[in-house]
Amino acid sequence: MDYLESPMRRWVTLYIPLLCFLVILLFPFYWMAMTSFKPNEELVSRAANPFWIVQPTLAHFERLLFTTAYPQWMWNTILVSVVATFTSLAASVFAAYAIERLRFRGSKQTGLAIFLAYLVPPSILFIPLAAIVFKLGLFDTRWALILTYPTFLIPFCTWLLMGYFRSIPYELEECALIDGATRWQILVKIILPLAVPGLISAGIFAFTLSWNEFIYALTFVSSSENKTVPVGVITELVEGDVYHWGALMAGALLGSLPVAVLYSFFVEYYVSGMTGAVKE
Repeated sequence: MDYLESPMRRWVTLYIPLLCFLVILLFPFYWMAMTSFKPNEELVSRAANPFWIVQPTLAHFERLLFTTAYPQWMWNTILVSVVATFTSLAASVFAAYAIERLRFRGSKQTGLAIFLAYLVPPSILFIPLAAIVFKLGLFDTRWALILTYPTFLIPFCTWLLMGYFRSIPYELEECALIDGATRWQILVKIILPLAVPGLISAGIFAFTLSWNEFIYALTFVSSSENKTVPVGVITELVEGDVYHWGALMAGALLGSLPVAVLYSFFVEYYVSGMTGAVKE
């Protein structure tokens, strides 16, 4: 990369574009953090500096945590996201392994159909799912979300794991079959240990999709104690045309921290899962 040898070229082609990208990417989070710590007087004052805080306050966090059901919303979001993610991963592992490794007739068409199922927007799926939820008596319960989230998580995780399983050498399975291993032993002792980065990558995506899901949570849950963070913050902290921006931004900030921490811990596995890091 000779064009990076000169300091001037390095600044023009690398550092300045990277700095602009970081500013554009991180500015919404900065604005969210500033708004959540600003008192209401600074939020509504035209004379106040919009990019800085003169007198920071924790009043918005206090209101959010002690006068609303936000802790319960957070617990609902964690419970629904974790259960739906693990359930979807378990189903996706079996589906992806069967499609990619068993080599049955129509496997490629099945994989394509699963991918096309993921492309169906939730705004269409929630209409028939609503009828099913009502008939099963699950409306306004956390089970309504736990059972409906896999409808869009399983197709995505299956499609992602199919690509990762494809990168695992098939010769490993042939050697295990010659030694007398069963398909279950091959999956548990060979495929899954090699596919840990792919599993983590699919799990992070599934957890993020579950955490941020809005349409199903808004449609299938009505009581405040069963709402998730995305729905609870919007429906409980907006009163008519009055937007409590400080509490809204505080709720968004606290709601984004778990996903950010999850990404920071598993970023290496996430990258290797996206690139298919298994080599022969």
